[in-house]
Amino acid sequence: MNVDLILQRFQRFGVDLGLERIQKLLICLDNPHQRVPIIHVAGTNGKGSVCAYLSAILTQAGYRVGRYISPHLVDWTERICINEQPISTPDLERVLSDVVAAIDPNEPSPTQFEVITAAAWLYFAQQQVDIAVIEVGLGGRLDATNVCDRPLVTAIVSISREHWQRLGPTLADIAREKAGILKPGCVAVIGKLPPEAKTVVEQRIQQLNCPTVWVEAAVPQTEKTPDGLTTAISQDIEYPLPLLGQVQLLNSAIAIATIKLLQQQGWQISPQAIREGMAKTRWLGRLQWTTWGDRRLLVDGAHNPAAALVLRQYIDSINGQFGDDVPKPITWVMGMLSTKDHADIFEALLRFGDRLYLVPVPEHSSAEPEELAALSRSICPNLKASEVYPDLVPALDAAIAESENLVVLCGSLYLVGYFLSLQNSTHHPQSISNP
Repeated sequence: MNVDLILQRFQRFGVDLGLERIQKLLICLDNPHQRVPIIHVAGTNGKGSVCAYLSAILTQAGYRVGRYISPHLVDWTERICINEQPISTPDLERVLSDVVAAIDPNEPSPTQFEVITAAAWLYFAQQQVDIAVIEVGLGGRLDATNVCDRPLVTAIVSISREHWQRLGPTLADIAREKAGILKPGCVAVIGKLPPEAKTVVEQRIQQLNCPTVWVEAAVPQTEKTPDGLTTAISQDIEYPLPLLGQVQLLNSAIAIATIKLLQQQGWQISPQAIREGMAKTRWLGRLQWTTWGDRRLLVDGAHNPAAALVLRQYIDSINGQFGDDVPKPITWVMGMLSTKDHADIFEALLRFGDRLYLVPVPEHSSAEPEELAALSRSICPNLKASEVYPDLVPALDAAIAESENLVVLCGSLYLVGYFLSLQNSTHHPQSISNP
């Protein structure tokens, strides 16, 4: 039975936060999570890139490193990696079959996310990883990854308004859920938080007596590496920054602070391993330069208002670098899930004279493109175009044909994943590079 068929049977249970089902399932699997030392990473945005930095650095340092992320962009195997290499499809089928066989039919069924999470724990234990970097799926306190009592380091990268339907309507509510991954006496690394969220996290840190590092953004350097990468300094370590956007100054500093804490615990990670690991870090679908046909375009998830602001900030930093002193309008190709804050995302991104091409997000609860088009025109009446297409391919083709300006695909990680799968199937070259 293939991976999709195995996991499809659990899709109907939806998102149902809670730890009781995953804990019972892991007991039936002989508690593999207790055999895997972990770094646990939560946050509204940025947690994926922090996990990517940590995995790359620890791999470069010579350790056997597991990494568990969600969602995947193209294939389920992306979620479970060892030393930067995705699990093979046969291995994932095997380990999922082991998990399914352990499910007690007399107990409430685990969700799809709980099944794949249990598979990650089991695989990492079987493969005897030295350490695993575990990304929280949703929230933290009741997330299926939150089953380890003694993480080596716990990191909270950022907190903004996302998944409020499940985590609560205020930043304080969301912060309370994310702070649920903190454990008594276990060291924590915390990024820049809004005051309302910071107050909640500080209270939890005090309650649990967690030694804490509050991270400041790294300092950018004027010098670049021989291959053109920007460099930065954090905690007296200078390193290259292969991932784009000013937000990576903070994300990378969180990774460096985490590595420093591991060093203090006896992990052997040299400055050279840090620099080389940072240089090798890759994170698909986030501020990624690639191509469609013979046209260059920028791809980014930008699936919530905070991520949209990061994307807009990056575009503003490069706009005008393409042979014109006057910033040019942007051509957007977008699709969004129905649950997202559409108006706030549009307000962050759209400007006078921009073009907007709207599409559905395939195989997910997509916002209606026609409704998004009406909303976009009310928020930014001076758009040059706001058009609806039934699928991504004709929208991309039209955007490229009708505009010589920068084309940006964004609005949903699932839409980005669909785009990358189209690239794979049509042999379009993929790339991650500086503009």
